[in-house]
Amino acid sequence: MIQLCNLKTFRLVHSIFSCTFASKTNRVLVGDPKPSHFSLQSQLICRRITSEISENQHNFTVTYLINTCGLSPEGAISACKRVELKSPERADSVLELLRNYGASQTQISKLIRSHPKLLSADPEKTLLPKLEFFSSLEISKVDLIKTLTFNPQLLAASLRNRILPTYNFLRSMLSEKNVVAVLKRNSWIFLESHRKHVVPNIGLLRESGMPQPCISLLLAHCTPSLMVNPEKFGQLVGEVKEMGFNLEKSTSVNALCALCGKNKLVLNRSREVLKTWGWSEDDFLSAFRKNPLSMIVSEKKLMQAMDLLVNKMGWSSGMIAKYPVVLGLSIEKRLIPRCSVVKVLLSKGFINGNLNLGSLLKPAEKQFLESFVNGYLGKVPELLSVYQGKVDIQDV
Repeated sequence: MIQLCNLKTFRLVHSIFSCTFASKTNRVLVGDPKPSHFSLQSQLICRRITSEISENQHNFTVTYLINTCGLSPEGAISACKRVELKSPERADSVLELLRNYGASQTQISKLIRSHPKLLSADPEKTLLPKLEFFSSLEISKVDLIKTLTFNPQLLAASLRNRILPTYNFLRSMLSEKNVVAVLKRNSWIFLESHRKHVVPNIGLLRESGMPQPCISLLLAHCTPSLMVNPEKFGQLVGEVKEMGFNLEKSTSVNALCALCGKNKLVLNRSREVLKTWGWSEDDFLSAFRKNPLSMIVSEKKLMQAMDLLVNKMGWSSGMIAKYPVVLGLSIEKRLIPRCSVVKVLLSKGFINGNLNLGSLLKPAEKQFLESFVNGYLGKVPELLSVYQGKVDIQDV
């Protein structure tokens, strides 16, 4: 295609020069009174050449994006506005490099659709050093490609000026494992200068009395909270203090997470939902202080949990407010199996209704089985099957 394009262009240029020379000679012989007409005609013809060359390169780019990168025609037309390929060699090398690091065709399509300029990057000087650096961390090829597919800008960022300084900063406070966790969950920190927001915000926490272990915990598990504007972050810290949290305790870290960004919208919605179940504002604040993260679950999950615990199990809404951690537990894997066992034991009179909700739902599985299943198998052989969801409680 490139050779054909060049041949067409050569023929067109040759024809133009031939016509121009003949025209110029003719004007000299007959005394053309308007020699300026030649200049305008030449400009129009040159524009035609440029337009044809541009159109050919455009068509090649679109075709390459569709046939080689797997983009849809619409996606290719949109992507070619941000990249123009003159030949396939460099783009082929880029794709081969990505495949060598485990990228599937689907992932390649998503990468190129999001960041078409990757195709024109130097695979050896620009892309390979970054891929080698990320691969040197404790991250699998599968997770690395997933991360790059989600955030292809990582391959465009400067390794020397942005990625390495951010890595060294994180590593000064976190283990290698937690740095990798930050990379997988919140890779945007490698694109934004940590000195602009993160460093000042950590400084504020230190001035406010938060110990380094808590700061590291926040950095590892709620990185976005430290990436907000320092002024807003200062207001957030003030709000956490006003709610009665001690910054020296890890619960304050969870509170900062719960009040940051979109989580706060979820938190406010949870407040409204729980008030429909009879909670007061004091109930909500008390539950939030005990377990902030349990208050930022989806409305659907919150309604399902309250329906199970209040309507089906008969526990009071106020009791749940005393043990808010149960609202964050898995409904299918934790609440339903355990509540089913308890319902059977209650119906047969083996236990009374004055159960401590925390001792029932909070313990690890092994401890729960020892306390509520194994000891009753002699009297209720089907109890384990009830717990496993193999037998309905109505059949026991």
